[in-house]
Amino acid sequence: MSSIFLFVLISSTISLARSEVAPLGIFPKVPRNASNRREGHQVDDSTDSDLKMFYFDQNLDHFTFTPKSYMTFQQRYTIESKHWAGADDNAPILAFLGGESSLETSSAIGFLRDNGPRLKALLVYIEHRYYGTSMPFGSGKEALKNASSLGYLNSAQALADYAAILLHVKEKYSAEHSPIIVIGGSYGGMLAAWFRLKYPHITLGALASSAPLLYFQDTLPKHGYYYIVTKVFKETSESCYNTIRQSWEEIDRVAVKPNGLLILSKKFRICNTLNNTFELKNFLDTIYASAAQYNSNQYPVASLCEAINTGANSENDLLGQIFAGVVDYKGNRSCYPISVQPTEDSIAWKWQTCSELVLPIGHDEQDTMFQTEPFRMDIKIERCKLQYGVPPRPHWVTAYYGIQDVKLILQRFGSKIIFSNGLLDPYSVGGLSLSGHCLEEHRRSRVADASKEKRNRDNRVLDHKLQKGS
Repeated sequence: MSSIFLFVLISSTISLARSEVAPLGIFPKVPRNASNRREGHQVDDSTDSDLKMFYFDQNLDHFTFTPKSYMTFQQRYTIESKHWAGADDNAPILAFLGGESSLETSSAIGFLRDNGPRLKALLVYIEHRYYGTSMPFGSGKEALKNASSLGYLNSAQALADYAAILLHVKEKYSAEHSPIIVIGGSYGGMLAAWFRLKYPHITLGALASSAPLLYFQDTLPKHGYYYIVTKVFKETSESCYNTIRQSWEEIDRVAVKPNGLLILSKKFRICNTLNNTFELKNFLDTIYASAAQYNSNQYPVASLCEAINTGANSENDLLGQIFAGVVDYKGNRSCYPISVQPTEDSIAWKWQTCSELVLPIGHDEQDTMFQTEPFRMDIKIERCKLQYGVPPRPHWVTAYYGIQDVKLILQRFGSKIIFSNGLLDPYSVGGLSLSGHCLEEHRRSRVADASKEKRNRDNRVLDHKLQKGS
């Protein structure tokens, strides 16, 4: 099965945006109506004729035995069996573990579509609880209304969901001996790695793409998310980087003028007059971070920087240059909304970052394209308590999954997990790369083998001399 583990990057459509910004999928779609469902019932509402959609009666709570824990909800998953060689051949199952977005985004995942036919694999895509249409309590409105209903939304419950569905799929297809490979990107990449560690009896291995496993309080990386954002812009265009770096003080300078916020609102065509400079800075911050994170043909940093470098209407119009970048990235609109109506996905993700997935992302001194504003855990805790009435548990992830010394853990009992990170991905700073570690271990092993061989050779020579002397 080693041929299955290819060092490739997933064409992930999922983001793990900074903790105060809602994550957005690259290809969002509106879920179709999924009423009148029953467990195992196939619903032909997929735009791809090869994908068959099902709903699974999932337990609300896998870890307690109270009456409420036996409540169920309909969890959505799809299967593509077109190229599967079948259970008789023990053909593999590639399972995509959905992250913080609806199932519709999963069909764009390149690794499964590219490698499924070659491996003759059964493809399974599973939607994460509380996202898309996989809503407990009957609706998103009820599921997302407060901490009492949101309390069942966490990674441990999600992993148990995946385990239940994958065992169900194996039974459904009589595929007891078909190995399962779990795959995920970003938050889903963390889930894939954690699933391999927590459920090794179900999955043979995992591909964790762009998974910032080490981006937590107990395992904080030396550099942060915005360090890479700065690096991407500076390497793309130093003049663009310098313009952005100088723009923050220019925004502050204009803001203190009489009607300064109105001037800035008109300058950037903001739909509603700015209440403060933070709104504008956060708007621009999100553009730069998104451009770096999704630096593709659709959202290239190079295009944004070219607009900033050449887009001023007059000389010395610093903010005009910045606005030209906004137009390039957002398109030429009559006005730009500063705030957007939160989606159900963004509400669910905000809860997760206010409970267990507390990512300490801020603007540190090394993030030289931005004004310094380090992450403060005390402020994060107070905000979450104010909104939900419960504080986050920032140390729970490292305690539950044991990632403080993840290399040692992987050596002891974790195996067959591929961690892939794009070096321009801002989350790569929290990603795991064992390449250097493995090379060093390989070097040490070769040195030890050479030393052992030399000792054996010396012993043989000594034995020969002793025998000759006797």
